[in-house]
Amino acid sequence: MKLGAFSVSLNVKDIHKSKEFYENLGFQIFGGDISQNWLIMKNENTVIGLFQGMFDKNILTFNPGWDANAQNLDTFTDIREIQKQLKETGITMLTEANNSTEGPAHFIIEDPDGNQILFDQHR
Repeated sequence: MKLGAFSVSLNVKDIHKSKEFYENLGFQIFGGDISQNWLIMKNENTVIGLFQGMFDKNILTFNPGWDANAQNLDTFTDIREIQKQLKETGITMLTEANNSTEGPAHFIIEDPDGNQILFDQHR
């Protein structure tokens, strides 16, 4: 199963302070809109998302269909297939992708320690 690009989505208190902090670590803005309280930042192949007021805790994120530069992959495992395979192993879904659709979708699971994992397919 190909999970796609990996990033960590951070719940931040002050996006401007967080932006400055991560810039000091060598990260540069890769996407997002600070006026909407979210940024995607990158340092080489490491991608983090900064999100102020959008969710309650940090989230591990996989983007099926994308590489680390948000470029489309030629082949990838569709999010609905990933969801099916995970459900077959007994993993409980917090939210589910609609199996009757194609293209963009997402679902969320939680690891044994309560860390949320978002699978977010954009194409």
